[in-house]
Parts: sequence; structure tokens; C-alpha cells
Amino acid sequence: MFLFIGIIGLILVSLGLLVKSRKLRDTLSFLGGACLLVYSIYKKDTIFIILQSFYVFITIFDYLRQK
Repeated sequence: MFLFIGIIGLILVSLGLLVKSRKLRDTLSFLGGACLLVYSIYKKDTIFIILQSFYVFITIFDYLRQK
């Protein structure tokens, strides 16, 4: 189950890098980052948890800054 969440997260972040629409890119990046954060918490990987938390925070900050 959690491995599937991690795979979905990786796919969403990758798609976020490929799309042109700013809104869709932000949404995919956030959702993918959140999925990877859940996966990293499940794996109890401290470095990955910190990295993903920072990534999710930055995507939220960037989204709010654009508004």
C-alpha cells in the first residue's frame, strides 16, 4: 500500500515537471510531494522526511506567492 503511494508520488512529481500549465504543475508537485512524504514517514527515513517536508512547504509557499 505505502509502496504504491510512493510510486504515485514519484509519478506526480515527474508529471509536474513536464506540464506547461502553472496551476497544474503546482498541484501535481504538491500532491506528489505529499505522497512521497507519507511514504518517507512510513519508511521512517529521517533525511527523506526532512527533505519532503521542505519540498511540500516550498510548493505551498510558491503557490501562495503566485496568488
